[in-house]
This record gives sequence, C-alpha cells and structure tokens, in this order.
Amino acid sequence: MDSPKPQSQRVDIWLWHARFFKTRSLSSKVIRAGKVRLNGQKITKAKTPVVAGDVLTFPQPNIIRIAKILAFNHRRGPAPEAQALYEDLTPPPEVIKEIEKSQVARRDRGAGRPTKAERRATDRLKNILPE
Repeated sequence: MDSPKPQSQRVDIWLWHARFFKTRSLSSKVIRAGKVRLNGQKITKAKTPVVAGDVLTFPQPNIIRIAKILAFNHRRGPAPEAQALYEDLTPPPEVIKEIEKSQVARRDRGAGRPTKAERRATDRLKNILPE
C-alpha cells in the first residue's frame, strides 16, 4: 500500500531528493551558510518547510540556480524522477552573459585606470551624468 506524497518537506531533504546536492549534509551546510533563498527571503535553518509553488534560489558551481517546487518524494530516486519535482527557472547562460556585459564597462587589459575625462564619457554613455 503506497502512502500519499507529503504536502511539505524540509528544504534540505527536498534539495537532496531533487539531486541538486550529492549529500543531505552538503545541502544543510549551504543552507546554514545563508546561501539559499526561499521566495526571496534568506533562510539559515535546514528544517525550514517548503510547499509546492515555493521558489528556491541557491548557488551551485559556476551558476546560481532558481527552482520552483512542483512536488515532493519519499525517497531520492533516479534523475528523471528527481527532475519531475521542480521547474528550472534558471536563465540560460547566453542571457546571463548579456546581463554581465551590459553592467560593466569594458576596458582593454593593461589600459590602467580611466582618466577623469574617460570616466565622465563612460558615465554619459550609461546615462548617469547629464550632458
């Protein structure tokens, strides 16, 4: 007889079941370090409950992941089963690169610090200073 799926679950267990972290203790460590956000709010307790519809934001190597919780599971199953637990809202790498390019003014390597005139010209381009 199958027991019904849970309606909520601890955040550390859910992250482990969804295969974002290799071990439950690793997911707990990231949460305790304050690097996980639940619906935009920083959480520091691994026992924080999550429900379907919540959005988690957390770091992984070389990327910040955004996942919307869709379901829960009693066990840590295979990858296809784990991928059914969430909707991946992480923007594609191309979008992230475009955002990074637009935020920082590009300077050639070895060009040194900008002069006052160069800085003002850059600020005008960014619409920070009036003409």
